[in-house]
Amino acid sequence: MEFAAIIPARYASTRFPAKPLAVLGGKPVIIRVCEQASKVFDHVFVATDDERIFNAVKDGGFTPIMTRTDHKSGTDRCFEAFCKCGVKADVVVNIQGDEPFIQPSQLQTIKSLFDTPDTDIATLVKPFTPDTPFEKVANPNSPKVVVDDNWNALYFSRSVIPYLRGIPQEEWPSRHTYYKHIGLYAFKADVLKAVTELPQAPLEKAESLEQLRWLSAGYRIKVGVTDVETIGIDTPDDLAAAEVFLKEHSI
Repeated sequence: MEFAAIIPARYASTRFPAKPLAVLGGKPVIIRVCEQASKVFDHVFVATDDERIFNAVKDGGFTPIMTRTDHKSGTDRCFEAFCKCGVKADVVVNIQGDEPFIQPSQLQTIKSLFDTPDTDIATLVKPFTPDTPFEKVANPNSPKVVVDDNWNALYFSRSVIPYLRGIPQEEWPSRHTYYKHIGLYAFKADVLKAVTELPQAPLEKAESLEQLRWLSAGYRIKVGVTDVETIGIDTPDDLAAAEVFLKEHSI
């Protein structure tokens, strides 16, 4: 199958404006994401609506695609860029522009989920370790995923699910395996087009999680597992933590 990786990158961000251009280890965050993606994919594009990001990506040796400013989601921006990129891929991989430590092993895992012909959408999770403090599991900026026996997603939530009745919350991580969602999606090309045409769903509006729109519409999301720890950058504090992480790991 032919794969194309597209990295949506907006300048505006409520918690961290201009974060794609934030410097991490001497390079813009978006360039680090591109470098990681290019280790696995032959076709890597950045979908942006900002000239500053466009120029930074171009100067970094990668291919930017200018998209509209009014997209409501990264998936919509990803689809517009796919239509403009000129590559006739079977699968489009949407890599979040704030994941500079996404690893080749993770990208290979999500590719492998399409070895099963009936996979339409795929994503990744990482198990929280049993010694993870409950407060870290409960962080609403770190969505959790519940899966079925066939590793299809049942639900995504900013809350801690499932609720462990009769067990003190501080014991929950050691009494049940919770899964942290990794910000990585892949779609068959026709499915990507279809999901961009769906209206927002009540569950999506409630949790502000776009993938709930797809589940509400009846799409199945195949889930792969990674044990690699990464740091997504949502805030300036995350950037500071990423600098420490970068110094401690050869990435």
